[in-house]
Amino acid sequence: MSKLVTIFGGSGFVGRYITRRMAKAGWRVRVAVRRPNEALFVRTYGTVGQVEPIFCNIRDDASVAAALNGADAVVNCVGILTEAGKNTFDEVQSEGAERIARLAALEGISTMVHMSAIGADPEADSKYSHTKALGEAGVAKHMPGAVILRPSIIFGSEDQFFNRFAGMVRTSPVIPLVRANTLFQPVYVDDVAQAAAQAVLQNAPGGVYELGGPEVASFRALIGRMLEVIHRRRLVLALPTFAGRVMAFGFDMMQAASFGLIKNSMLTRDQVDSLSRDNVVAKDARGFSAFGIVPKSMASVLPGYLWRFRPSG
Repeated sequence: MSKLVTIFGGSGFVGRYITRRMAKAGWRVRVAVRRPNEALFVRTYGTVGQVEPIFCNIRDDASVAAALNGADAVVNCVGILTEAGKNTFDEVQSEGAERIARLAALEGISTMVHMSAIGADPEADSKYSHTKALGEAGVAKHMPGAVILRPSIIFGSEDQFFNRFAGMVRTSPVIPLVRANTLFQPVYVDDVAQAAAQAVLQNAPGGVYELGGPEVASFRALIGRMLEVIHRRRLVLALPTFAGRVMAFGFDMMQAASFGLIKNSMLTRDQVDSLSRDNVVAKDARGFSAFGIVPKSMASVLPGYLWRFRPSG
């Protein structure tokens, strides 16, 4: 019988690409998600019965243990950009990640890939970056041979970066940016998925790998690149950090006042803190070359999914 991999968050932005690659490699794939009825599309990635979404809440030991039962490998892709209800950064990115690693070790699973992020730092002001670091530590504690992947900002047809700003262009003559000079090294989602799959299939040496694309550009330059691709002109306005914090506070309070019914998908105070640091691969870090992968450029991918935002799209 073919081997089984459990992918937590296997129907999400990055997870679905890993799921597809593992299915193509002949593995059975168990996709552990909170809403399996919304993840039924992953079944089409393999033959009948090869890919199955199941319910799992990573805040619960019994739920995670059931998802890991009988698995040969585990991949954790669960992460959040904003907090909502019980899904806090601590619960999901710190405690949830450690729970998966701890129970995987108890199950006797020897192969684990954990999706983190560049900027993970226990001393970071951003709770996102801080809890990413705590999650890494928890994973390493229970699964010292785990592969930890730290991608820069990820782009692809379902991304929440280029798609989001391109959508703003349709209704706004101005694109306001906080910390417009922050540097990023955008990486294509399927390149990240290929690295994760390679780590499982080839049992790559454990440790941290930082993943970035071939180009480094500022926040402002990335928005300029997006505008070129969609053939539109807009004023890109760099806001002072103080102004950004005021805006983010207002959006956060709106979410709090609505008891979470109105989600802050615009800008949070934590995101302002996260943008205080450049998001690029460290010079001495292991990266794509360790997996024999040459990352794709933005120019080869962006037009393929941003064309719909063009005036004639």
